[in-house]
Amino acid sequence: MPRCSPPFLAVAFCLLTAPAFAEHAGHGAAPAPAPLLAAAPAPSDVLAAPAPPAPPASPSSGLVDFGEPVEDHMIFVHGILDQFETRLGGGGRPEFRWDGQAWIGTDTDKLWLKSEGLLRRDGSLDDGLHQFLYSRAITTFWDLQAGLRSDLDSKPSRHWAALGIQGLAPLFFNVEATAYVSDQGHLGARLVGSYDLLLTQRLILQPEIEMKLDSKADPKRQVGAGLSEIDAGLRLRYEIDRKFAPYIGVAFRNNFGQTADIVRRAGESASDVRLTVGIRSWF
Repeated sequence: MPRCSPPFLAVAFCLLTAPAFAEHAGHGAAPAPAPLLAAAPAPSDVLAAPAPPAPPASPSSGLVDFGEPVEDHMIFVHGILDQFETRLGGGGRPEFRWDGQAWIGTDTDKLWLKSEGLLRRDGSLDDGLHQFLYSRAITTFWDLQAGLRSDLDSKPSRHWAALGIQGLAPLFFNVEATAYVSDQGHLGARLVGSYDLLLTQRLILQPEIEMKLDSKADPKRQVGAGLSEIDAGLRLRYEIDRKFAPYIGVAFRNNFGQTADIVRRAGESASDVRLTVGIRSWF
């Protein structure tokens, strides 16, 4: 029987025992330590939010349905009695004057009713000017107005076509400027301006001026050609409520040129200054 050399036996012994030794060594090794911090989520996972659902599409047109439209054509009503006053002085009995206007419509289109007049101390009605107008907003602060004017008082009646503008001028001046053509071919114009000066939140000083011009004389209505009349006033009101304010003031009226001559021939004064006491109200 052949004999093996010692070196050969050592190599064979190592080859046979190596797997068992490796397995035994693995039983004594400490387990790998777990990570102290978990992996942070990606930024997109933190910031991402579920998107809102898209509006449903209209089955008939295939367009997106955003619900009922916003109501922006509501009908409003507004009225203001700017002057409702007694005028004292002038060497006679008191006179009574009114000046007011009202409208109904939307922010863009309105129907206006304007009226003013003077009840004189002898009971006669003078300066009766009444207008029915349609207005259309042409800018944020200005309306274009067109319609009819009727002079209805104790004198012979006159009827006019009217075209003008009304609105808020720079520095918050209220302005009305209107041109007229009468049924007798006369031309006329009327310019009104006023301003509210707030002395306090409730005490308000209002200067106002009204000018009238005519192209031809109309003696039956005591009107001459040119600048016929200026009616100006300065009124101090106290707003007990925003919609109601008593006031006191002074009013000045003056006729010019041919109109002054016609008025004097009728035995009346061409100018006077009067104390006014009245109320201003709106709704």
